[in-house]
Amino acid sequence: MKLLNFIPHLLTLSNLFFGCIAVVYGVVGDFEKLALFVSLGLICDFFDGFFARLLKVDSKLGIQLDSLSDLVTFGMTSSIVMLNLIGNSSFVIENSSSFLISHIPYIAFLITLSSSFRLAKFNISDISTDFKGLPTPANAIFIVFLPEFIEYFQLETIFENIFILLVIVCLSSFLLISNLNMFSLKIKNLRFNQNKALYVLFFSSVILFASIGLSSLTIIITIYIILNLLRIVV
Repeated sequence: MKLLNFIPHLLTLSNLFFGCIAVVYGVVGDFEKLALFVSLGLICDFFDGFFARLLKVDSKLGIQLDSLSDLVTFGMTSSIVMLNLIGNSSFVIENSSSFLISHIPYIAFLITLSSSFRLAKFNISDISTDFKGLPTPANAIFIVFLPEFIEYFQLETIFENIFILLVIVCLSSFLLISNLNMFSLKIKNLRFNQNKALYVLFFSSVILFASIGLSSLTIIITIYIILNLLRIVV
């Protein structure tokens, strides 16, 4: 029985392991394999919570371990992708001889810092059906599949613009640490009126993924963010 109770921890550690491998691939600029191992980490991250609930394992250690793993798999990998994109921007390349400009790519680590803050805040917050701020896995999906999105739509010229890349870093960091209420993907009932945003996200995700595959994931997270912003306005 004690061995079964360790299953959630094993999955959490597997998440961290895949995150470490993703970091290595990110350092050498292999974004496809980075995205693959982040996806494997995401699967482990989902099932560690699933088995913890199934086996009724309530562990303070598990909560802390989960956040530490997420910081690497979702926070660090996201920063590394943006670090590479900013470092390959035309502005940085053309001014690489400047000490200050050559260090601009390190701004990407704001995402890691914000992810750390968001995860720590989550650990001490009360349990809620909604998220406070953009979840780190969602933010990671948006960023680690950004190169796939750029390549599919041939947007290399646009995303060589350092201003656009820095805006992405700043918005990503802000959404992570914000107190914006963002709906959970868990559905309690099938009533359309109570789950409008979730239904819109689900059906649009199915259509987009069936149409353009992995390149759609950045778009899907963008839709998720927009739907949450519309909930505030409407």
